[in-house]
Amino acid sequence: MLKAIWTWLDESERRVRRSFGKDISTPWGRFVGHVHYHVFDHAFLRIFWTNFEEIAPGVYRSNHPTHRRLKKYRDMGITSVLSLRGEEKFAHWLFEKESCEELGLKLHTAKLWARHAAKPSKVTNVIDEIRKIEKPFVFHCKSGADRAGFVAAMYLMVFEGKSVQEAKKMLSFKYLHLKSTKTGVQDYILDVYEARTLQATIGFEDWLRTEYRGASINDAWENRRSPESTATMLRERAQDEQAET
Repeated sequence: MLKAIWTWLDESERRVRRSFGKDISTPWGRFVGHVHYHVFDHAFLRIFWTNFEEIAPGVYRSNHPTHRRLKKYRDMGITSVLSLRGEEKFAHWLFEKESCEELGLKLHTAKLWARHAAKPSKVTNVIDEIRKIEKPFVFHCKSGADRAGFVAAMYLMVFEGKSVQEAKKMLSFKYLHLKSTKTGVQDYILDVYEARTLQATIGFEDWLRTEYRGASINDAWENRRSPESTATMLRERAQDEQAET
């Protein structure tokens, strides 16, 4: 009963949230957009708190920045912004795009999700996008905890040569990431990769491009399969696919 009520409330909130906040071109639209941005996107919390941090020279992670914080980042030398929320039609995107244009920041986008593993092309697109970005740059999701944490870990492994053990520190309560919730799938991806490296050496980017399968990892995570068995399953599937070509 409680689960049904919670589901109804969640679906109702989602319907309301998606019903407005899509136009900031008029005074009324901007007012409504600010309501949507601050209430439904929780921007009022981000006015007072941020988990902004430099993870490598010229590379920063953050929660979704307000205009004032984007100005501060610009003034400290940051030239580019990567939104892991993708290009959307709602106020949070519209205001960020407007702010970046006003401040002369280059805005890049890539789309990931906090509560499930993205398909391979979405994950590798983040790597490809990062290779295009002018430093110094900041990347962010909404809370700066889950998607930003995963990308921070990925950046350290792919671009800085850090170990998966070191990279895992990017997904921690320090950034308000909670492994015990549905967002723990981000930790599970790294656990599976770590288990895979114990079988044979493979770089994280190579693993993403050859063995990683988001749908399979989501299924394994939901069914609480061990990282070791999932790593083996993905490796064997990749070998079978290669043999067929």
